[in-house]
Amino acid sequence: MTSLYLRRKAAERRFRFYGQCAIGFSLLILVLLLGSLITRGWNGLQEATLTIQVNPAPGVVPDADSGLEVYQALMYSALRDSVPRIAPQKQRELYGLVSLTAHSDFKRQFDHLMTLRQKPSGPMPVTLPVSDSVTLYLKGKLEGDALRQHLTETQQEVIEHWRKNNKLAMGWDWDFFSSGDSREPEAAGFLAAILGSFFTVLVALALAFPLAVATAVYLEEFAPKHWLSDVIEVNINNLAAVPSIVFGLLGLALYLNVMGLPRSSALVGGLTLALLVLPVIIIATRASLRAVPPSIRDAARALGASELQVVAHHVLPLAFPGILTGTILGIARIVGETAPLLMIGMVAFIADVPDSIVAPATAMPVQIYLWASSPETSFVEKTAAGILVLLVML
Repeated sequence: MTSLYLRRKAAERRFRFYGQCAIGFSLLILVLLLGSLITRGWNGLQEATLTIQVNPAPGVVPDADSGLEVYQALMYSALRDSVPRIAPQKQRELYGLVSLTAHSDFKRQFDHLMTLRQKPSGPMPVTLPVSDSVTLYLKGKLEGDALRQHLTETQQEVIEHWRKNNKLAMGWDWDFFSSGDSREPEAAGFLAAILGSFFTVLVALALAFPLAVATAVYLEEFAPKHWLSDVIEVNINNLAAVPSIVFGLLGLALYLNVMGLPRSSALVGGLTLALLVLPVIIIATRASLRAVPPSIRDAARALGASELQVVAHHVLPLAFPGILTGTILGIARIVGETAPLLMIGMVAFIADVPDSIVAPATAMPVQIYLWASSPETSFVEKTAAGILVLLVML
């Protein structure tokens, strides 16, 4: 008897040990995943900038009527002055160290400085975004063949000259949260995707939440219990398990081909995802309504309340926390959905920040997918930064 008892206790200890090992392994994988995302995402939110001194000669100062080519010529002149003894045949390599969008930043800063000074009086410091290759070089991400592929020997010498003279600095990439997407990694931002997801969720929630709650209340509180209600319940449960891309095909056929709504807009995305989340909210709402004790309904009826008053004044307020829980789970699902949005065209390159639900837009998971499929190395860190933002919003 004692031996049997000891064997049972040993089996229980082994079972607990196996469970603790499983939990520990899961936590280890989670820590590794989050650690990798945070490390890469943090690097993706760091950008390198170059500070040069601009000293325009009298008579060649750009004015309000000057085009970008005038500012570009002035910027190139300041770049040549920042590196002594640059050969003319090497100047194109020098210009390639700054971002392709640097001339726009140069124009904005130069006009601001001229407004403050009214007239040029000595050198003026201007900060320019550098190319993604320079940023990767400063972060130590380029070595061996990758270094030779991204930067020439002349460019490496120029970067080291700038670094020794404290012209290069690493800082927070504020443009990531204030601009839209770009073909250049150093200029790509996440704001358009954030607003696109916000508008999409807003449209989906505005349609799905009242419709789902009304459906659940009717089926649970008012609908007669017969074969038709059973068929409806089975179909709702089946719709919750349908692959999301099927809803994307439905949105493509109904909203775009039949109704002619604007393609790649948050309106179409929200309407499509509303179909996806409807069964989820209906099932959660019905479960919350069932959890309300029948005595609440009986007490309300005993006091003379009608069936509508019983539901509106007593049942729904008590079930509301569970309804919100199901709604939050539904929102979390539609925020992370990608396949339905690909089917309705929200995978397009969107550089402008959307200002309404009918403007062309993309969503956070779609933007992450686009960056992950880009060949540029810097977009890998941008992808991790976008995932971090998505997780924080969730």
